[in-house]
Amino acid sequence: QVQLVESGGGLVQAGGSLRLSCAASGRTFSTYTIVWFRQAPGEDREFVAGIRWSWSTAAYADSVKGRFTISRDNFKSTVYLQMDSLKPEETAVYYCAARGGFGWSEAPADFDSWGQGTQVTVSS
Repeated sequence: QVQLVESGGGLVQAGGSLRLSCAASGRTFSTYTIVWFRQAPGEDREFVAGIRWSWSTAAYADSVKGRFTISRDNFKSTVYLQMDSLKPEETAVYYCAARGGFGWSEAPADFDSWGQGTQVTVSS
């Protein structure tokens, strides 16, 4: 497993931006996939964006395409989620999660390493 620590959440007005960070440690990450999920109160945890550590291949939920950008800094072992044009309905706790191996997944149950989460609140 890897250890993950998120940061960067906060309160922002609708239309604003935030950048979340996910710092990873504990293992080599060459075969890992890092994904951002979010969970609003009373809702299931949902996939937001993901990236493979060794490639630049990224994937996004349809609802965030064109507004969110996921990236990674190999030297800092950190994955970022740049969120622009935020909407009130995107208020949630945002989690990063890691999964080893080469298979791609967007299902929370397939991820065995999780951060503690960071709250994002978008006011209208």
